[in-house]
Amino acid sequence: MQNSRETRLIALRQQLAMLERGGRTETVLPFGVPAIDAGLPAGGLPLGALHEVEGEDEDNAAATGFLAGVLARLMPERPVLWCLVRPDLYAPGLLRHGFQTQRLILVRTSNDRDILWAIEEGLRSAALAAVVGEISALPMIASRRLQLAAENSGVTGFVLHRQSEASTVSAAVTRWRIASVPGALKAGEPGVGQPQWRVDLARCRGGRPGSWMVEACDATGLVSLPATVADRPAFRRRANE
Repeated sequence: MQNSRETRLIALRQQLAMLERGGRTETVLPFGVPAIDAGLPAGGLPLGALHEVEGEDEDNAAATGFLAGVLARLMPERPVLWCLVRPDLYAPGLLRHGFQTQRLILVRTSNDRDILWAIEEGLRSAALAAVVGEISALPMIASRRLQLAAENSGVTGFVLHRQSEASTVSAAVTRWRIASVPGALKAGEPGVGQPQWRVDLARCRGGRPGSWMVEACDATGLVSLPATVADRPAFRRRANE
């Protein structure tokens, strides 16, 4: 009953968003998990906006994989501009989560200032599906410029932080924290189990923050709830987070 009510609510939000945008349907990108989509405005990740994604580990594998899954389903006929300082983006890892690397345009710079400039220039080009920039912190003034550029062009922007910057305030529409958690093995199965992530929606303009345990997105770019928790409500974030 709860899932059915959430699904109807998501559909209603999507219809309202379409009316507000003159009937255009490309306003949000749903995750396909009702518990997550219900916490987002109009039932999905807002497009033509700026978002922040944080990792909790130095290698940033979970956050990068999460972002790859989103990009895999976002206007797959168009390229993605990815701006970084470290030349350590792992192409097979992107493929594993559904992102086709022939869509990738890489820009490498030596500092955050140049990356912010490259992100803003990329967001002004309607030929791109999205722009990703890896920086340590996002100043408020810079975030407002990026959000405005995304709104004007309709291109979706992502700022990827390698580690959590919980105290940072920005103009981004959403802020996500992604962490790897031990995979769950089915009884009698060898190995390490299906990779899992803890996905925290730390901030969302017009939505509801929440925290979910999900199976890492596969070649379709979609995350899913593990079978052991699919029928449970989302667990609450710890009080000190």
